[in-house]
Amino acid sequence: MKFSRLVALPLLIASSFSMAEVIQGTNYQSPYCGCCGAWVEHMEENGFDLDVVKTAEMTPIKIKLGLQPALASCHTAQIDGYTFEGHVPAEDIKRFLAEKPQRMIGLTVPGMPIGSPGMEQGSTKQPFEVLAFDKNGKTMVWARHNQ
Repeated sequence: MKFSRLVALPLLIASSFSMAEVIQGTNYQSPYCGCCGAWVEHMEENGFDLDVVKTAEMTPIKIKLGLQPALASCHTAQIDGYTFEGHVPAEDIKRFLAEKPQRMIGLTVPGMPIGSPGMEQGSTKQPFEVLAFDKNGKTMVWARHNQ
């Protein structure tokens, strides 16, 4: 009896630490978009657990979450009260959630650059910037990739 408790306790502790590392959120995406699913897979591989809501009515969601049209991409995620638009790498989202920059309400990768998470095309990689944005649409460069 004592031996089984000694084995079970470390397993219980290890599983609770693993559960604490998962970051939960919701991803809104078109039911017709394949790259959105590939981005969700990228996020899951990096410790996120996203509920997926498929809808053809993306514009009202983007407006409600404070996203300006010039900053839009194909899918919109809501994580920990912040908005993440398009193919933002998981590492940039983790850094944003850790730093919680003042005034900023999220990150975006406008458009759909080849080589961003979910938009992989073999070895082809376009340079792209991840922008932090505030409720007025003012942006700052958060990260640069494939430079």
